[in-house]
Amino acid sequence: MTRIDDIPFTTMDGGTTSLGEFAGKAVLVVNVASRCGLAPQYAKLEELQKQYADRGFTVIGFPSNQFLQELSSNEAISEYCSTTWGITFPIVDRVRVNGKKEHPLYTELKKTPDAEGKAGKVSWNFEKFLVAPDRTVTRFRPRTEPDDPAVVSAIEAALAEAAA
Repeated sequence: MTRIDDIPFTTMDGGTTSLGEFAGKAVLVVNVASRCGLAPQYAKLEELQKQYADRGFTVIGFPSNQFLQELSSNEAISEYCSTTWGITFPIVDRVRVNGKKEHPLYTELKKTPDAEGKAGKVSWNFEKFLVAPDRTVTRFRPRTEPDDPAVVSAIEAALAEAAA
């Protein structure tokens, strides 16, 4: 059985990490895209980062050009995120979220059903997966804003668990 914490992914600077580096923390994994109409969600993701970081929470952005809306290089993505949105949370190397060459982390995350009970393919950019400290996963579809009460309450519950 694959442990979600053991699946490596590449950082933007070419290093390797995994969710294991965030053991005991709540992590919001989001497939992001700079040229997507949902890109303003970056601002709300950053607000969550600032609000909860000191309580053991982080957002991790996984750029994906799967829907043909991401910039062509890590440098361009990094510059866009920092200058346009002031992003302080980690943005990692570009990944595929669906299909034969999808990243193994997304293979695991997509097994989690959303609020309507549907698992499977990532439907669009800015799909969110909250990985709690116990590594249970809660899935939020792209149009669910990062500050939606369902997302915030799931983060609060995960952080309460981490503090217990």
